[in-house]
Amino acid sequence: MTLLQTLGRKIRHNPWLRGLPNEVAVLSLIAFFVAIGFGIVAPAIPVFARSFGVSALAASSVVSVFALMRFASAPLAGFWVNRFGERIILTVGLLLVSVSSFFAGLADNFNNLIILRGIGGLGSTMFTVSAFSLLLRIVAPEKRGRAAAAFQGGFLVGGLAGPAVGGIVIAISLRAPFFVYSFTLLLAAASSAFFLKSHDKENMEIKERSKVSASLLAFTAALKNKAYTAALSVNLATGFVSFGIRSSIIPLFVVEQLKSSPSLIMFGFLATSITQAIFLSYAGKSTDIKGRRPSMIWGTFILFISIIILVAFETPLGYLISMAIAGVGAAFMGAAPAAVIGDVTGGKKSGPVVAAFQMTSDFGSIVGPIVAGALVDSLGFGWAFMTGAAVSLVAIFFSVIMPETKPKDINK
Repeated sequence: MTLLQTLGRKIRHNPWLRGLPNEVAVLSLIAFFVAIGFGIVAPAIPVFARSFGVSALAASSVVSVFALMRFASAPLAGFWVNRFGERIILTVGLLLVSVSSFFAGLADNFNNLIILRGIGGLGSTMFTVSAFSLLLRIVAPEKRGRAAAAFQGGFLVGGLAGPAVGGIVIAISLRAPFFVYSFTLLLAAASSAFFLKSHDKENMEIKERSKVSASLLAFTAALKNKAYTAALSVNLATGFVSFGIRSSIIPLFVVEQLKSSPSLIMFGFLATSITQAIFLSYAGKSTDIKGRRPSMIWGTFILFISIIILVAFETPLGYLISMAIAGVGAAFMGAAPAAVIGDVTGGKKSGPVVAAFQMTSDFGSIVGPIVAGALVDSLGFGWAFMTGAAVSLVAIFFSVIMPETKPKDINK
């Protein structure tokens, strides 16, 4: 456990985590392990699938089945969190992705690969829902924005490091990234099992309220809350634009429309990550001090502006500026909606409420590429990007009309 302890100490002394509970540091460490492993394996997945002699569409379905399984299994993961507790579901989910990834690396045919990636999607949802549920339950209201930003920071740092290491790993073998990913997930599961405290005894009374009917009642009540609706719309915009359009259409736009080198794609994505990292801490503090509503308005508005710049200035410089601005919006959109979920649930177990929040992002990441791809084929890149702008405008609208959820008694 020396490696885990060393990394844990370094993470706890990170300025993003100063003054936050130790569990936030552990969850950030887990997020780092998950992200660095995924960054290594993600580029290899479609290429490995193609090695079985399937079509490009079939190869891309290996990516889609993971997202579809995440979306479909989120409600189930939410109920499991309420029934068995966050730490158990978190650890089991990480182990499930780890084992399925290991055997995916050993797959000898396409059908086995796609089934194993689907199983991995279930484990991924279990991890995401339980981690967010625990994060928002253990952190005081005045620190929820910073905690969400720190958790996102773990993903961000891992996401930056993953592709750099992945280039070396994939050169060894197309199967090697799956084994490395499995190992990083084992480290994440060990961090969850050994370093996270059990908080179930503090909320024994929740077990009586964790039946399906009670969970659905809590979810129905949350849907009537305009702040919760706004958080869902912002997360949908994140999935639709950031995870959907950006990952699927931007690379084609750079090569086909801008007639630039593929290396420009990397520089643009790097610009997004750098600005997001720079503003992430500020976004978290601003969410806690100035309120959730202003941060959500700013985040969605900045995302909208980044898309307009991309459409208005179809040049390499315009692309880089747009991607850098998008990173600033992503920092606010990562911190504020999560804090709203914590406020709405009141820091109590509410797996279905968190699961629905996660589902909106997954839904956007599934639908975004399909809608944008169809528009690129029929009307061009500009119309595809403007669908992202339209989704952003919807999120801005809901953010403007939402009530502030930050407790009034929080000291500034």
